[in-house]
Amino acid sequence: MKYPIVIHKDENSDYGVTFPDLPGCFSVGASIEEAIAMSQEAAECHIEGMLLDSEPIPVASSIENHKDNPDYKDGLWALVNIDISKLSLKAKRINITMPERLLNTVDHYARNHGETRSGLLAQAVTEYMAAHQ
Repeated sequence: MKYPIVIHKDENSDYGVTFPDLPGCFSVGASIEEAIAMSQEAAECHIEGMLLDSEPIPVASSIENHKDNPDYKDGLWALVNIDISKLSLKAKRINITMPERLLNTVDHYARNHGETRSGLLAQAVTEYMAAHQ
């Protein structure tokens, strides 16, 4: 999932990062580049803790959903890609059945977006369940 982040800087401070869709998840960095890199690690740790506590993972929304929020005015927006399928929980091989055409579509989409079939399906299921709780 690609989570939007807001990068902000107060006078005489490092760059701070806020995740509007992950309450309680924050990061910092001495430069914008470092702040973005550190935010990836912060989000992975935050989500991993949520998984270990069996909490639902918030679905990432678009920057458009947050850009007019006065809490984020003057912030610089970016996206951080978090592959939830690679976090914490031990992977388990399963056998599923789906229509061949759908499987081909999944594989094509995953390949074009630099993902694996398993990662894409895990992300899709996670997002679906989060949206339907």
